[in-house]
Amino acid sequence: MFTHHHNNQEQKNQSPVDYHKKEKHHKHTEQLGQLGAVAAGAYAMHEKHKAKKDPEHAHSHKIKEEIAATVAVGSAGFALHEHHMKKEAKKHAHGHRHHRH
Repeated sequence: MFTHHHNNQEQKNQSPVDYHKKEKHHKHTEQLGQLGAVAAGAYAMHEKHKAKKDPEHAHSHKIKEEIAATVAVGSAGFALHEHHMKKEAKKHAHGHRHHRH
């Protein structure tokens, strides 16, 4: 049957994890999530403006606005998730140690 790609047995047989590469990957996907949030938010604002200017089709514009706003929130959530994944990879990549002063 199908196995999940993060299976512990598979990880034991693979080479060590490159945390610098993972950190860079999560940084890029975080930035894509941020870009998606900004773009969807801008589109939502655009549709809100069109709803005011085009009362005949206001309902259609309002629906598009709400969908775009939902996409913006989801994209921002994804960016936040990737931010935490990046921090986790960075912690591993830089050998997170407790420094005592």
